[in-house]
Amino acid sequence: MATSLRTKLKFTTTTLHHRRYSAASILNPDSRAALSSKEKSRAALTLLKSESDPTRILQICKAASLTPESHLDRIAYSKAINKLKSLNQTPKIRSFLQESATRPDLKSERAVAHFIVLYGQAGMVDEAVKTFEEMEGIPRTEKTLNSLLFACVLGKDYAKMKRVFVEFPKRYDLVPNLDTYNTVIKGFCESGSSSSVYSILDEMRRENVKPNAETFGNCITGFYKEGKYEDVGKMLVMMNEYNMAPGISTYNIRIQSLCKLKKSGEAKALLDGILSRGLKANRVTYGHLILGFCREGNLEEAKSMFRKMVNSGLKPDAECYFTMVYYLCQGRDFEAALKIYKRCLDDGWVPNFSTMKSLVEGLASIEKVDEAREVIAQVKEKISRNVEKWNEIEEALPKDVSG
Repeated sequence: MATSLRTKLKFTTTTLHHRRYSAASILNPDSRAALSSKEKSRAALTLLKSESDPTRILQICKAASLTPESHLDRIAYSKAINKLKSLNQTPKIRSFLQESATRPDLKSERAVAHFIVLYGQAGMVDEAVKTFEEMEGIPRTEKTLNSLLFACVLGKDYAKMKRVFVEFPKRYDLVPNLDTYNTVIKGFCESGSSSSVYSILDEMRRENVKPNAETFGNCITGFYKEGKYEDVGKMLVMMNEYNMAPGISTYNIRIQSLCKLKKSGEAKALLDGILSRGLKANRVTYGHLILGFCREGNLEEAKSMFRKMVNSGLKPDAECYFTMVYYLCQGRDFEAALKIYKRCLDDGWVPNFSTMKSLVEGLASIEKVDEAREVIAQVKEKISRNVEKWNEIEEALPKDVSG
């Protein structure tokens, strides 16, 4: 019997050691050393970016003991759910979130609110509602109500969003706040029902809940999307009634909306107007205009906007660089694309493989083979992936363009 007990204890110890080793080996295969919680989070996030095996995705998350209390972990959770959703792994998402919700260290309002949002992100709105309705030991609050409404919006179940908004505050004795109303307005505008925002704004006025820039920004986005320009004007008047002067964030929404409607010329005129009134644009403003003109095939205006941004002392972000290089290559303006790419590289970014392949092959097509080879060398030095593909592309380049 003593031998049996010793065997059992030895088995338990070995199992626990294996579990610890397993977690370390999953997140840090090159070392058995224990990782701190932050190191686990960073390792998990790095691994999740390139992982496509659903079982492995779950193993990484469990090994890292993710918690919604950590910003890095919230990003990792979101990345994992997106990956599993793209792989059509609904049962695995359900079991993973249910298992997470049973962890003793995750019995908090913040954790439950996050799991509700993740269900919405996965398109599992019924599960989000069920999680809210079956909360045990944690009081339902406006925070969890708002998470549920946001889950409905993320899952594009606008009918359920409306039902939750109408029924749940009364059922659970909750008082809608500004975040509640902003989420519902966002849902109405996304679903093509922007006219419904007027009843929400009336209710906010009755309940003494003052709208903010986000409120009107959502409304303006919705009205532009449906081509209701008169209603955009009404929102701007209403902002003045609340003594809210439109700032650059509001103008950025208007400029982006116009660009999406392929009215980048009107958006540029709007920019010129705000600059003449002394309001400063930011790189987001120019980014919207650059993308808008690129999509409309007006590369000269896009280049002009890029120059204007840089001359204003604003530094382009990665997305802006990538947009310019991609569309300039599409428009066969490879010399301009090369100049932008060099600036992009100086700032530490490299566009994706397909964009860079277009640039290299484009440069070769205009007899700039040396430049093409130089670009390949730079990309291989910066990014270890696709080296073999780059070698093949380089091998296919003309050997001698002088003859």
